[in-house]
Amino acid sequence: MVRYLGQQEAIDVDVALFNEYRFSVDQLMELAGLSCATAIAKSFPEKVGQEVLVCCGVGNNGGDGLVCARHLALLGYKPSIYYVKRPDPSKTLYNNLVCQCEKMGIPFMEVSDVDSKYGLVVDALFGFSFKPPVREAFVPIMQALKTTKIPICSIDIPSGWHVEEGCPPEGGIQPELLISLTAPKKCAEHFKGKFHFLGGRFVPPGLAQKYKMDLPVYPGTELCVQLNNDL
Repeated sequence: MVRYLGQQEAIDVDVALFNEYRFSVDQLMELAGLSCATAIAKSFPEKVGQEVLVCCGVGNNGGDGLVCARHLALLGYKPSIYYVKRPDPSKTLYNNLVCQCEKMGIPFMEVSDVDSKYGLVVDALFGFSFKPPVREAFVPIMQALKTTKIPICSIDIPSGWHVEEGCPPEGGIQPELLISLTAPKKCAEHFKGKFHFLGGRFVPPGLAQKYKMDLPVYPGTELCVQLNNDL
């Protein structure tokens, strides 16, 4: 059975991927974002052609969201991006991702009413390094995602959840799809949504063995694998 990682373990795995295995951030981001778009397409094929709101934070999780938006457009969806804060000019990677989306005609939006326009929401606000409280700039979109009736697809962890303990006592985002990356985090044990996928088919066998991840076999040429097939 696949093993769920704690926060520090997840951080250590990322450090090993960058330092020991010499992956670059943009390389992993591209693989992660593509696998997220693939999982979304598998879970919500009926939403092809519909408007999708991709909510991106300022870190690597937001970068995954930008990549995911680009691939969703290629798969026939109509993504729009809500970027809480545009990257500083010195952040070349993120500015490149923004440019790529803009060149594909993907609009960057301000968000007012999520429910009135979109058929699907992608939550790429916070990753596994998140520690509360939620910063002020994120409060409006977090509140919108807590109350929306539109299906939410969360990348790696549902934003605002404790990485190990799950949904906060005061309530939080309840995604219908969770796409765990590299390996599931412990908060995924509390996930009650319909679809749970694992993405990121790039983990070296030695690293998986070191952390006893017990990763599932990806079938054929698939980029993601469903973990809750019993539903």
